[in-house]
Amino acid sequence: MSKSNGLNIKKWVPIELQDVSNEINEKVSDLTEYPNEKFIRPEDLEIGDLFIKSYRNTEDVRSGKRCYPNDIIFARRSVSVSQFKRRSCILNFDAICSDELTVIRENAKVVTGFLNLLLNTTSLWDYGISRSVGSVSKRIKWQNLSKYQFKLPPKDEQLKILSLFLTLEKQIEQTEEQEKNLTSLLKRLAGDLVCKSAQFGTVINDNNTQTVVLGDIAKESRNSSKSPMEEGIERFVGLEHIEPGNLKIQGWGNVADGTTFTKVFLEGDVLFGRRRAYLKKAARADFKGLCSGDITVLRANKKLILPELLPYYLSADPLFEFAVVNSAGSLSPRAKWKDLSKYELTLPDFDAQKKILEVFSLLDLNITQHKEQKQTLKKLKQKLLDEILG
Repeated sequence: MSKSNGLNIKKWVPIELQDVSNEINEKVSDLTEYPNEKFIRPEDLEIGDLFIKSYRNTEDVRSGKRCYPNDIIFARRSVSVSQFKRRSCILNFDAICSDELTVIRENAKVVTGFLNLLLNTTSLWDYGISRSVGSVSKRIKWQNLSKYQFKLPPKDEQLKILSLFLTLEKQIEQTEEQEKNLTSLLKRLAGDLVCKSAQFGTVINDNNTQTVVLGDIAKESRNSSKSPMEEGIERFVGLEHIEPGNLKIQGWGNVADGTTFTKVFLEGDVLFGRRRAYLKKAARADFKGLCSGDITVLRANKKLILPELLPYYLSADPLFEFAVVNSAGSLSPRAKWKDLSKYELTLPDFDAQKKILEVFSLLDLNITQHKEQKQTLKKLKQKLLDEILG
């Protein structure tokens, strides 16, 4: 879709951001007076989302800014010296937000919700970032952003454009909800499986199971390398590269860029986040690499369990709950394998394992397809935003 497709660009009026909106800075200096308020931090804004979907309470927060439904919350601060996450979302409930967020309110010249579309375009962010200030952590100031110039469509065309993107957003949310439902089902099935009284429909019965401990079906690997490059090891993984509830490693660092990690994992190993186990981080390695000491490297005992099934056991909620209870340390609790290895469960035979793995694999495939569909829709939305309003 181009700007000329169904839109009369000749009617669009050159204007500045400050002509259609204002910064709202309604300070709240003592949040102890608002213990049950919803509080918005920058991390509650998701890239590409048009609406804020998460929040927390005001516990341990000293100050903030009052904001209301239909206010636009703009992430003005960079997450590093040069990186901005480019997030701008509409609020649909009363809240207090962090001082590191800019609250923007539309005026009567624009249809409610339209301005946030502009605030998500690549051109606006490029403009704001190019004028950001600060050395260690840059910020986009409203006084600079407010001078951004663009062409404003008449209200009937604003409505048409807004309707298009709200439809796309709804499709994205529906795909996201289906993904969450499938993920929830997978977690529930894995949780029912990983316990002393394991259940998996009619697949498991008293005649095809045995009682084992986790240490019977998985062994810890403590192999290390002092010269990884010579051994062909190119990547390393830290806890930040493992996403809760996702068995696929989400990123890595390059060994050539430098790392203090020496622990080696192989393709097929399971990386279990032993530090702060309540974060529920576990992933199956699909390459050889180095990992953090806060990760336990576990390898399947092929005599008892299918290697492809082990990641589902090690990522199940009951095991993480056991890990949390058996973690030691106050500021940064860690779970030791010698404790985790004693976790008892009922293990089905190989025939039953194959049937269970088929179900898990099918669910994983569907979850992956929904993730990909969601990303495709988000890319389409951004492309259209930049074509129409950029």
